[in-house]
Amino acid sequence: MTITQLQYVLAVAEHKNFTSAAEKCFVTQPTLSMQIQKLEEELDVQIFDRSKKPIQLTDVGEKIVQQAKNIVNESTRIKDIVDQQKGFIGGDFKLGIIPTVTPTLLPMFMAAFIKKYPKVNLIVEERPTEEIIRMLKNGQLDAAIAATPLEEETIKEVVLYYEPFVAYVPESNPAFAKKEFEIEDLEMNLNNILLLQDGHCFRNNILNICKAKGLQQDNHFSIECGSFETMMKLADEGLGMTLLPYLHTLDLSEKAKAKLRHFKAPQPSREVSLIYNKKELKVHIIDALRSTINGVVRGAIAFQDVQIVSPTNKK
Repeated sequence: MTITQLQYVLAVAEHKNFTSAAEKCFVTQPTLSMQIQKLEEELDVQIFDRSKKPIQLTDVGEKIVQQAKNIVNESTRIKDIVDQQKGFIGGDFKLGIIPTVTPTLLPMFMAAFIKKYPKVNLIVEERPTEEIIRMLKNGQLDAAIAATPLEEETIKEVVLYYEPFVAYVPESNPAFAKKEFEIEDLEMNLNNILLLQDGHCFRNNILNICKAKGLQQDNHFSIECGSFETMMKLADEGLGMTLLPYLHTLDLSEKAKAKLRHFKAPQPSREVSLIYNKKELKVHIIDALRSTINGVVRGAIAFQDVQIVSPTNKK
């Protein structure tokens, strides 16, 4: 049994196809198939049910794959230990970022990080929070940037910044006359608050703001959008109002900024953190990433009097 054979098994389990798995592993399909067959012969079991399309794991195959993940992940940590001991900041580093943070934060720090740490091959993947948590636990990501707190026992959270919510209110909305918002002001707009589609933690943030104040939202949130830009356009068409994260408002046109309404302190806000598995060994790269982000964000966002809103879906 070899690490390479286990890597091939994991690739087939992920793609459910030998050809696709071989392409991912940069080997020919016959080579990959032969190595997996050798492993099955050594173990005297069938890991995959090849009669099904797509290929499925057998019952014992499910258990083997779970253990293979642990073995492969732990094997890569040997090099991490050596790199950390030598103080070497380089190599592959897989970073997950939630979609509502990527367009604003990534351009702020990416170029600076690459310039300062050219030996790090930063691989960025945009993923929803639930998928990020799963991938961190499985060792598929080294770290991630997400809204917190997540209250996951195996994941460490290092706060990067607090980002207030800002209301985007069109001229046709009665609330446009208000120069500063309170959370209770959302009640007059409960019938037409525009939200991101289900699966975005920013959606949960808004729902939790209302729930915390006892505002009734049942059957009110009927329009769901895929992006902040779409929500703003719908609001401009008179279909409601929406809430935006503060960093997203910085590059708006002056015409759009005139429709923004900030909340009175303490402002409802989200906590954005760098998160990683507590067993992660690439802490030296994580520290370098945190330091770089703090350096570029500090000048753009510095709010202290805030009220953190949970990003988790509270029933």
